Formats: sequence, structure tokens, C-alpha cells
Amino acid sequence: MLKKTLAAIGGSALVAGVIALAGWRHIDSYVESPLPIAGPVTFVVEKGRGFTHIAGELENLELIEHPLYLRLYARLHGLAHQVKAGEYQVEPGQSAADLLDKMVRGDILRHYFTIVEGTSFRQLRETLEQNEVLEQTLAELDDGEVMAKLGEPQRHAEGMFLAETYQFYRGMSDLDLLRRARSALDESLEAAWQARQEGLPYENSYQALIMASIVEKETAVPDERPRISGVFVRRLRQGMRLQTDPTVIYGMGERYQGNLRRADLREATAYNTYVIDGLPPTPIAMVGTAAIDAALNPEPGPWLYFVAKGDGSHHFSSRLSEHNSAVRRYQLKRRENYRSTPGTDRCHQIEAVF
Repeated sequence: MLKKTLAAIGGSALVAGVIALAGWRHIDSYVESPLPIAGPVTFVVEKGRGFTHIAGELENLELIEHPLYLRLYARLHGLAHQVKAGEYQVEPGQSAADLLDKMVRGDILRHYFTIVEGTSFRQLRETLEQNEVLEQTLAELDDGEVMAKLGEPQRHAEGMFLAETYQFYRGMSDLDLLRRARSALDESLEAAWQARQEGLPYENSYQALIMASIVEKETAVPDERPRISGVFVRRLRQGMRLQTDPTVIYGMGERYQGNLRRADLREATAYNTYVIDGLPPTPIAMVGTAAIDAALNPEPGPWLYFVAKGDGSHHFSSRLSEHNSAVRRYQLKRRENYRSTPGTDRCHQIEAVF
């Protein structure tokens, strides 16, 4: 009798074990199957959320049909309490197990924000405000207040943020991104300043940054940056005015509507290098590392003048007579598809005949 009872108990345990094993295999199969999505899906794990809530959110997003299976799977593998907060993205073909692995590793979704070379601080702020991922904290502040938030209340904002692409995560703010770009500018400028050519006509690295901003606005052709820098450096050394249109445009502010007149070139502003000697008081645009390197490593040569050819590049001249001839050729008889520089954001130049 006892033997029969033990045999019955043993048989029941075996059956229960088989059923349990089959159940776990079913759960594993479900969790490791591709999710029912046709495109990328993102979701956010908030700080302090338990795994039961997380599984429920995934069900609400229709990523999983059986949240209990995922909860059992996570607990069986000891993962339920290892999930990290953040924004995650799941791709077609990935499984719930893949997603859980991402959450445990903290492989959160990366976003990217680009500060475009040659843009102004006003344009940068507009682009920041349009970003739907960054937390918006600066909309009600003026430029001076923004710089105060960055710990530099007396610093003019223009040109003080490195034109580069930055990686960021949901939860970061517009101020966080500006702080990174501000630090990146300092690091890049300092490194280039330490490796600069000797004998440059700059009193400090800030003047080199001003030059870099002018170079940035004059051309987007990489090979031309050092040559244009060389033209301006030679002009400074010889006591010539820079006479560069982008500084005039910057000094005009919102009055500039796409064309420069001779009267604009004669207007006295703090930035008009047809009127003032030397460099303007501040940068006139955001710069990338290439423009900084060009400002601190100008190309040697005889050129003192250049004019936009209309295809994005420039004609360089060493003599005034040659320059005036080039202006008549490229500027006074413009083609219909004329472009002063590549890219739509840079200025539409009209170089004067001296």
C-alpha cells in the first residue's frame, strides 16, 4: 500500500515537473520570438518603476500580449530588479528577451543634435527650441541670461559653441547641450592655439576665434579655409582692412534682407570691416574645428584678395588690378545659378571694386 502511495506521489510530481518544464519552454519560446512590430518603437522606463508596471506599459504599447510571461521570465533569470531607467528603442525582428537585455544593460536610445557651421546663436536657439526630445528651459531667457546660466554672464554668446554633432539622451535639457558645446569649443580652441603657427597677428585665442568665424562665413569649401585665412592674416599684418561682407551683414542684424548695397559697405557699425581697422569685437557665427585650424594655420602665399566665382569657390588674386578684373568677371555679370558659397545659410556676397 505504501509503495503504491509513494509511486502515485512520485508519478504526480513527475507529471507536475513535465507540465512545469513545458510551461517554461512555452514562456521562453514566447519571450524569445520576434515582437509584432513593423517599424522601430520607442518607450520610456521612468525612474522608480517596478517591473510589473514596465511589463504593463509594454502591453499597452502592444509590444507584448502576455506581460505575465515576461515577468516570470525576468524573475526566473534574476533580471527584474536590474532594469535601468531611460528611453529604449526596439527594432523589427527583435524579441522581448532582446528588449529586456537592452534595459538591463542600460542601452538607452541615443539622439543627435547638430550645430551647423556658420549659423548664428539666434539660429542655434531656434533649432534647440524645435527639438522635441530636449527638455526646454531657456525659452523665456535672453542671450545674456542664457550665458549667465552657463556661468559667463559677461560673455557675448556668438561663436562660443562648437559647431559639431552631439549625442544626447532623453532627459537632457537645452542648457545641458549648450554646456557641452561650450566646453567642446574651449577644448578645441585651446588645443589649436597651442599648436598654432608662429607670428600670427592675434593677441589671444579669442581673436583667433573671431577670425575663424569670418573664415567660416566666407566659404564652406574645406580646401579654401586656410587660403582665405591667409588672405586675412596678410591683410592684418600689412595694416589693410579686412573688407569682408559677412561682417557687414552681421552688423546690420535683421535689417539685412539678402542684398548688400554700397551704402551698407560704408555704414559705420562695430562689425563693418570696410570701416573699422582690424577684427570685429566678437565672432560672427558658430565655427567648427576646421575653421579654427585654418585661422591658426593660414596658408602662405601672395594673395590679398578673393571674390566668389558663383559655383561655391573663390578666385584669389595678389594684385588689385587682377582682383578688380575678377570682380567684373564673376560679380558684375552673374550667372543665373550664381552661388557665393555652398550652402544656403552663408551670405550672398557682393565684393566691391576698389
